[in-house]
Amino acid sequence: MTKIVKKSSVFIVAFLLSFTFLLQSCDDDDDEITETTDTETTETETSNTPSVTYTLTDTGQNVFYNADGNEISEPSESDDFYGQDAQYTGTQSSFKDNGDGTVTDLNTGLVWQQTPDYSRYNYYDAFDYVDELEVGGYDDWRLPTIKELYSLLNSNGTLDATDTSISQPYLYNEYFDFEYDQGIPYAGQYWSSTKYVKGGLQINSIEGAFGFNFADGHIKSYETGLYFDGTSGVQDPGCFVRAVRGEENVYGVNDFSNNGDGTITDNATGLMWQQVDDGNTYNWTNALEYAKNSELAGYTDWRLPNTKELQSIVDYEKTTIPAIDETYFTCTDTDSWFWTSTTQGDFKYTACYIAFGYAYSKDNSSATVYYDWHGAGAQRSDPKTGEPDDYILESDNAADLIRVQNYVRLVRDAD
Repeated sequence: MTKIVKKSSVFIVAFLLSFTFLLQSCDDDDDEITETTDTETTETETSNTPSVTYTLTDTGQNVFYNADGNEISEPSESDDFYGQDAQYTGTQSSFKDNGDGTVTDLNTGLVWQQTPDYSRYNYYDAFDYVDELEVGGYDDWRLPTIKELYSLLNSNGTLDATDTSISQPYLYNEYFDFEYDQGIPYAGQYWSSTKYVKGGLQINSIEGAFGFNFADGHIKSYETGLYFDGTSGVQDPGCFVRAVRGEENVYGVNDFSNNGDGTITDNATGLMWQQVDDGNTYNWTNALEYAKNSELAGYTDWRLPNTKELQSIVDYEKTTIPAIDETYFTCTDTDSWFWTSTTQGDFKYTACYIAFGYAYSKDNSSATVYYDWHGAGAQRSDPKTGEPDDYILESDNAADLIRVQNYVRLVRDAD
């Protein structure tokens, strides 16, 4: 870390086609649209959760990319694209195959089901499945939270839907078994226990719960089978399940402290965060440049967070947007998305963002109204540069909003 005396502060995207019934998606434009959503006005009360610490591992991304998605050599600090994910090597993921159908994460202590049964479950039926599960001599399995599930992310994933034999899931598949759905290869969603509580999703205000897609590398909310008001009647194709066991309310639990200088430290992870974004939006290339040049609170080692780091501060229990603890953080635009340093593996001319506001999509490319489709707290991707109109794709299925210009919340390793 370097401390200074002075204080101060092309083109391209792809977006994913997705079948509406599986809540997969593609990206679309932000201009001249009407955005509608259901909102709740009551925030979750702050719990008296004891302070904990946990290990946040690296994403595993070790290749450098330019804005066009081409591989490049490691940039120097004076080069464009300096500060992307592969520039920083954090704690590497480490697993142990226990030889009994379970895998232990040596960093988090969580024990995982090695081989799923590859059956799709309704959200509520998934809880029954893990309650009855016996693997490795254990019967205390549960659904992971979305932060626990995301701990398994390997950001070197990439999907070739025409040939899954040359694809790499967003998972360390040398330890964990994974099979692509041969009918719909990008439909690799696994349930978490984390329900979406900020309002109804899609056109019909359905109830959602978060899952991670190990085939295409996105966090999204999927249909539970109910409407948000609790009534039944929603078609729900279901998601897969990878069960976990281990101490609850540890991994992913934040312990924030206000440093009084425009920064917030999460004592649980040892990361220091920019308290208030600077109010500007950037394309990905300029976001990297902004992070590199920041001297916030007298520090010069700020960076754009990788996707695991930024997801670690999402508040999934809060019932309003932004999906962040506003006791400590401020989003100048409550309905905003924030860049990460991580390139999205399927479409390397896009980079991952976390939606702290609503994750908008519309019914199809000819529709004009966007709805909260995947939930605040979703992780999707946007073009690294260009204009939204450059990336419109005709589709009869749900189409994600494209913004290109997103906000930045800087991070650094706390002293």
